[in-house]
Amino acid sequence: MSIEIIERDITTLRVDAIVNAANETLLGGGGGVDGAIHRAAGPELLAACRAVREVSPGVRCPTGEARITPGFHLPARFVIHVVGPVWTNGRNGEPALLASCYRNALELAHAHALDSIAFPAISCGTFGYPIEEAARIAVHEARVWISAQARPARIVLCCHGAEASAAFREALDAHPG
Repeated sequence: MSIEIIERDITTLRVDAIVNAANETLLGGGGGVDGAIHRAAGPELLAACRAVREVSPGVRCPTGEARITPGFHLPARFVIHVVGPVWTNGRNGEPALLASCYRNALELAHAHALDSIAFPAISCGTFGYPIEEAARIAVHEARVWISAQARPARIVLCCHGAEASAAFREALDAHPG
């Protein structure tokens, strides 16, 4: 069982599932990780996301929750979509919602008997979550999961850029297994 930190394009990873930092509609179209995953997976991903039942008008995945679709043209077999919180000041439930994203994605991976999963830095792009705080939450949730579950046995924290990679490595070093 392992937690890895890598600096790569998440759409190129050969893992059972990659996590998409999506918005509540799941319809892609944006930049960042969400747009990159939709472009790499092909139009079938958008069709699969449209087929996800809305829980309220326009909302297929509320903040903190997760949904799973096939990976289509990605090397990963599945995409697990999560909606992270938009950072305001950290006192509006953002840490709990971000932790919930990681836990719910890991629970879906476990339910589908997946052995490996790769996460981006959820909410750290346009949603404005401070990278150091997000990294601590991600590492904590990964450590707790691995200590309690057998699957997925490999958790990859995939960073875009040296700043994110350094923050995640620091969080991993500060929270030894």
